[in-house]
Amino acid sequence: MIGVLERHGLQERARTLIAGLKGATVGRLLTGYLLIRQLTAALGLTSIAGHAQTVRPLVAPMAVAAAASDDETTNDQVKAMAAATDNIGLFFGEDIFIAIGSILLMKGFLEQQGIVLEPLELSVWAIPTAIAAFLIHGFRLWRFDRRLKR
Repeated sequence: MIGVLERHGLQERARTLIAGLKGATVGRLLTGYLLIRQLTAALGLTSIAGHAQTVRPLVAPMAVAAAASDDETTNDQVKAMAAATDNIGLFFGEDIFIAIGSILLMKGFLEQQGIVLEPLELSVWAIPTAIAAFLIHGFRLWRFDRRLKR
């Protein structure tokens, strides 16, 4: 499906959309995507976005358009930052959902050690980590924006 949409101009439309927005920067775009990715992962919707279905056809071309650079190295760095943003959003957001494999694995391991916890108790402790990951990567994106402006 993504291939059909790409063949009919999905990436070009994404680039056009971002190019028309004033104040759109790579950092702002990717910070918004990070927030969306973490929230959807926290709700258990881990398959709703990802590299193949969202980053490569939509997010990366939009970020490249926001960078407005003709340098191929810079464009590759922007694409890499888009991929990293997706990874961070999913990795730190999914542990908030109580029925994800990592939470159930931790619950099982802790039970073997004699520590009985409910999945919700483990998920609650993932929230500060997800917030910290958002702030740290948001700061990285802000620094990336500043470097692109120079």
